[in-house]
Amino acid sequence: RASHQLAIMSGKAGHPAYFDAQTEKAFMKQPCVFLNTKKSLASKSRVSRMIKSVGLGFKTPSEAREGCYIDKKCPWAGNVSIRGKLLRGTVVSTKMKRTIVIRRDYLHYVKKYNRYEKRHKNVPAHVSPVFKLNQGDSVIVGQCRPLSKTVRFNVLQVVSEATGGKKFAKF
Repeated sequence: RASHQLAIMSGKAGHPAYFDAQTEKAFMKQPCVFLNTKKSLASKSRVSRMIKSVGLGFKTPSEAREGCYIDKKCPWAGNVSIRGKLLRGTVVSTKMKRTIVIRRDYLHYVKKYNRYEKRHKNVPAHVSPVFKLNQGDSVIVGQCRPLSKTVRFNVLQVVSEATGGKKFAKF
């Protein structure tokens, strides 16, 4: 069992995008890629991989091109299109599998007191194995179709690494 864990964890510098794709009970594959070609038997070349560009000025990460992960909710290697809003927030929680919670801080004006109050919203977002995120990282997420009961956003870019704990980011 320990050797199986080592086989799963072996990859390019321990990055999750380069782990073994077959970690689930079902056989994992990309729906657009045909795996049983006769050419692959003759020459041991790289397995073909379907990737696409998200657009909107976001570059396709090299891990998406070179990695061997299978994620149908990935904006580059899956069946998800990014449309609608682009949001920026700070990562609060990375406890779920391939899902993070980001915190968005904003100011709300109270007319009676002629002042602003601090408020925040937590937004769950899907994170592809392309990214290695930690608590406190600043990320840009893009809106997509509903991926689960609460998830409607996908991580597109890591803006900056973690600097501190939970705080109001605007000030």
